[in-house]
Amino acid sequence: MKIRSLKEQYKIQEQCLKERLNDILPEVMFQSEADMWIVASKEYNEEPIFRALTPPAYLTARRITMLVFVKEENYIHRYSLSMPDEDLDRYYEPFYQFGKESQMDALTRLFNKYNPKQIAINCSTEFAFSDGLSMGIYTLFLQNLEDKWLDRMINDDLLAIKLMEIRTQTEMQMMPEVMEVAHSIMEEMYTTAVIKPGITTTDDLVWFMKEKVNSYGLSYWFEPTMDLQRENGTNSRMDHCVIEKGDLLHCDFGITYMNMCTDTQRLAYVAKDNETSVPEKLIEGMKKGNRFQDIVMENMIAGKTGNDVFLASKQQALEEGLHATLYSHPCNVFGHGPGPTIGLYSQQEAIPVKGDIELSNNTCYALELNVEVDGIYYYLEETIALQENGPVFLYKNRDQITFIK
Repeated sequence: MKIRSLKEQYKIQEQCLKERLNDILPEVMFQSEADMWIVASKEYNEEPIFRALTPPAYLTARRITMLVFVKEENYIHRYSLSMPDEDLDRYYEPFYQFGKESQMDALTRLFNKYNPKQIAINCSTEFAFSDGLSMGIYTLFLQNLEDKWLDRMINDDLLAIKLMEIRTQTEMQMMPEVMEVAHSIMEEMYTTAVIKPGITTTDDLVWFMKEKVNSYGLSYWFEPTMDLQRENGTNSRMDHCVIEKGDLLHCDFGITYMNMCTDTQRLAYVAKDNETSVPEKLIEGMKKGNRFQDIVMENMIAGKTGNDVFLASKQQALEEGLHATLYSHPCNVFGHGPGPTIGLYSQQEAIPVKGDIELSNNTCYALELNVEVDGIYYYLEETIALQENGPVFLYKNRDQITFIK
């Protein structure tokens, strides 16, 4: 396992951007009723979708970066109504005459050129990913644009959601490599070189994950966690404690690498004296957890909603006698990414609106769930890909509890 050079990472991210703009953008635009879509960001207050639409060398918006997409017959025009920038201008046609007009004047010229009937802006009451337009920029619209254009403004949540949710061909090819980096850290952590029973604490392992990610020049998108279950313990999940022999360890860990996120939970068992393998009862419990993973994946079919998958999976688990909890989510540009919600940890029922989004092929999910067997909880999470021929795991050994002797 090696981390690619920054130059290599930029090259890959630029290829992903080309594919997103050339392949995915037309797909989502032609499914929308909008004739035009405006994505506008202020410097340091960028829209959530900003990183999915800009090259890696374009780190922040400049004053106001405004990108506009326009349907014309079978073609999508991509315009930049922003300050001149050689990195951005390789992907967008400059339209704003910087220094000669205001951005609102340029936007009005674009409206007059195409006369859009419906103009999408990112203002959503339901989805953060589709709610990135700042009040300040919207106020500029109100102050500078004619009423006829303001009256044509709409919101289409799925534009931003699907543009980020659907993975490019290169991203789908790269995800196993990204997963390998994340798993290499967990695999190094779950060893006797790192874990010393009676000495090492769960906090030590959290810091191990964080420091290792930092040493690679990468980032984690949420604080890693480490907890454990102990025979006859007073808590089902204990943290901030010293690890002892016989403990069942559980980590939750996700990194961001080349604009792609992972999200994984893995278990490990710390051997007691004279033990040579994971206890049979834990192996049998893990099998039930794996069975629930299989059930959920069998129900993950493009065109079904997140609620369809949740309800069918829970019903099948009930029929098979599994005490199961399901709370899976898309994992893409963001770890808790745009796309259909499949249950919530604290809300085991159909989720209105967010659970009503349909699954799409060429997407990635954190298959997150747990099962309870004889008082032991098996918290499992694997990053998977939903492809044309069905969902697949992106890394090996999802059925293993690491044995630490």
